[in-house]
Amino acid sequence: MNRRHFLLLTATGIPAFGQEAAATDLAARLEVIRAKHGVPALTAGVVTTDGLAKSAAVGMRKAGGKTAVTNADLWHYGSNTKAMTAMLLGTFVAAGKLKWDALLTDLIPDVMRGAPAAAKKITLRHLLTHRSGLPANADHWGEKPRDRSKTVQAELKRDLLSEPGTVFLYSNLGYVVAGVVAEKLGGGLWEKVIEDRLFKPLGMKMGFGGTGTRGREDQPWPHGDDGLPKSRNGPEADNPPPLGPAGTGHGSLADYAKFLADHLRGAAGKKALLPQSLYTDLATPHAGADYALGWITAPREWAGGTALSHAGSNTMNYVLTWMAPAKGFAVVACCNQGGSKATAACNKACDMLIVGQR
Repeated sequence: MNRRHFLLLTATGIPAFGQEAAATDLAARLEVIRAKHGVPALTAGVVTTDGLAKSAAVGMRKAGGKTAVTNADLWHYGSNTKAMTAMLLGTFVAAGKLKWDALLTDLIPDVMRGAPAAAKKITLRHLLTHRSGLPANADHWGEKPRDRSKTVQAELKRDLLSEPGTVFLYSNLGYVVAGVVAEKLGGGLWEKVIEDRLFKPLGMKMGFGGTGTRGREDQPWPHGDDGLPKSRNGPEADNPPPLGPAGTGHGSLADYAKFLADHLRGAAGKKALLPQSLYTDLATPHAGADYALGWITAPREWAGGTALSHAGSNTMNYVLTWMAPAKGFAVVACCNQGGSKATAACNKACDMLIVGQR
């Protein structure tokens, strides 16, 4: 993931549809988009403060296969997992156990042992806004979630690419470090901590890694930009597990919608997992910049002000989310393919849904 994935909406030429439109109508519109861009499958939906308001899924789990996708299928959310990690850390802020501007040397002193002087200036906010000075990725991620802390400790001994707080550099590594902070505070691996403090309270059934059972068409199969299915599927068809806090989450569209719905409720001052002030924090970028805590911010007339967006991809799947807190809705589109065709399809699907909300 990098900045080029944050594409702006463009007109699709697809007419708006009203709130009374049937699911079959939405499916038909998505099928036009899917076929035009030649991707194996596409799902999309509208989210309100109550959750997933409407959605549809079209296409096949595997190109050339025999099984169609369903509304209950699991989709890979890639870097959209970052907003979940940021919100997880927000639960510790709400509990008085953490501050956004806390130094890593205070939060994970053992892991920071041996870090250069510049790295000792890194704060949690620097990590979440991609201004830590850390590179985009680690040299070696390791193979298991328990390798995460060791990987971070090794990477933090390296020289930074910039002074903390000064330069935007999209960093998966930075979010993995933030995940280690969550592990320290939560007393377990990030996967367990986020399950206990975020997924369960919101009623979300989420998983990590690639979807489905290896060799079977029981979930959407990963595809490359060429549209060909990858040689394998299943949990291992993903980035290395230690990268989890930066981008390995998967789940149904309805479950992901619960996360978005909570953001919408919290931003509106309604009952939500966190206090309203923390949703404001999550949506506030570094001064003069546009990347907040797990979200990119963008002024949009259709959003009634500032929209929040993020895209995610492990190069074999793609997801795009746009959220309009002031209007109380969000849209999301997912594809079981990576690359330019999937990006275009998801952009068109989100644009179509946004037009329908006006």
